[in-house]
Amino acid sequence: ATLLQTLAENALEQQLIVDAAISQSAAQSASLWRLRESISEAQVREGKNIKHDISLPISSIVRFIAETDAMLSAQFPGVSMVTFGHLGDGNLHYNVSSRAATEDSLFAMQSAIYRCVHDQVTRFDGSISAEHGIGQLKRDENARYKSPVEMNLMRAIKQALDPKGIMNPGKVL
Repeated sequence: ATLLQTLAENALEQQLIVDAAISQSAAQSASLWRLRESISEAQVREGKNIKHDISLPISSIVRFIAETDAMLSAQFPGVSMVTFGHLGDGNLHYNVSSRAATEDSLFAMQSAIYRCVHDQVTRFDGSISAEHGIGQLKRDENARYKSPVEMNLMRAIKQALDPKGIMNPGKVL
């Protein structure tokens, strides 16, 4: 058995996962990638969603998902969560949607949902921003979760790399 097969078997035995698929050919691999790439399109068809690009210690992912899903379901009845991404390095797309909610009503809950998810990410020693960086949407949230020293360091790095402010203008990093 390959290392990946052994890892998958162990995860199944420990009930860390409920299913696994390992491609046996280039065609199967391409099919799995198509499935992965279609998640965003499927979510668009379901309706509007509130997206989170987070990172967590790998050892915390299972507990984070279970606890955060339960918390959001209790506080915002009717929401559903879709989690996918780069589990091997701890970067997750953690998206919240609701078929029952209108676009306006879902986005009325947006700040409270962000706060809930970001508080949980912080509790699990993660980051509210993973591979997509900190843009306009997370600028204020980032200041809430980072110390003044961390904020100043990010600004100094941005200034050192982009003194004229021409790369990704208006963004933190």
